[in-house]
Amino acid sequence: MSYYQPSRFQMLPPVVKNLLIINGLFFLATITLESSFRIDLTKILGLHYFAASDFKPYQFVTYMFMHGGFTHILFNMFALWMFGNSIENVWGGKRFLIYYMVTGIGAGFVYTVWIYFQLRPNLEMIEAFLNSRDISLLSQFTMNHTFQVNQYSGQIWLDFQQFQQSVRVLSLNPDNFEAMQQTVMFIENYKEFYLNQSVVVGASGAVFGLLLAFGMMFPNAIIYIYFAIPLKAKYFVMIYGAFELIEGVWNRPGNNIAHFAHLGGMLFGYLLIVYWKKKGELY
Repeated sequence: MSYYQPSRFQMLPPVVKNLLIINGLFFLATITLESSFRIDLTKILGLHYFAASDFKPYQFVTYMFMHGGFTHILFNMFALWMFGNSIENVWGGKRFLIYYMVTGIGAGFVYTVWIYFQLRPNLEMIEAFLNSRDISLLSQFTMNHTFQVNQYSGQIWLDFQQFQQSVRVLSLNPDNFEAMQQTVMFIENYKEFYLNQSVVVGASGAVFGLLLAFGMMFPNAIIYIYFAIPLKAKYFVMIYGAFELIEGVWNRPGNNIAHFAHLGGMLFGYLLIVYWKKKGELY
């Protein structure tokens, strides 16, 4: 296989450089606005589930520039530079930016589809109870669902404690009108709160798209895992992709990593590269 050789190789090509700067500015803005003005930028710009009240269509773009902590942004930006500089030098800035944005937005779309199937069982139980007000359906829901509230959740934590008291009353007297009204009100409020808890941030989806592109363009390039273990790029991509799939399907409790968003970035990256190849526009 022959590779296109750029006439001039840049260690920090313009699009990669500007993406690094933009991500850094968003990260600093997140910290500053939260500490100084109590403005939660993640709530505004992070990607929410499409049925949540906090969801806005622009979040499919803005979530890519938000990060959950210093380690998160450090590793994403290092990978953006590590793989992105070679790809941009070959493709040029315009094609590189298109690829980056498509894989990032595609990752958000795949994540949303995955979240839909994750949330659907609980949402169906919630709707079944709200429509019927059947105490047995409420019991089924409370036994199978872990409420995502704690003492740091604000008013809904106090409402949850009242809800637990109302459930105890209903278990003794299912016809207690006041307890049922309080229970229904809490479940309605909790449904909105629950939907808004699914938020994804970070450039990881786009970065995984870059990883796939690097592996396809430079399959025999050596990547040093932990800066010590050499592995060809094509094998690194296959192993990492398989790992993400296993982790996503397994979905261990407490695992907050959006593995299917990572796979979504790879999927959309592959489809775009295949499309460009068929049109003869890859290089």
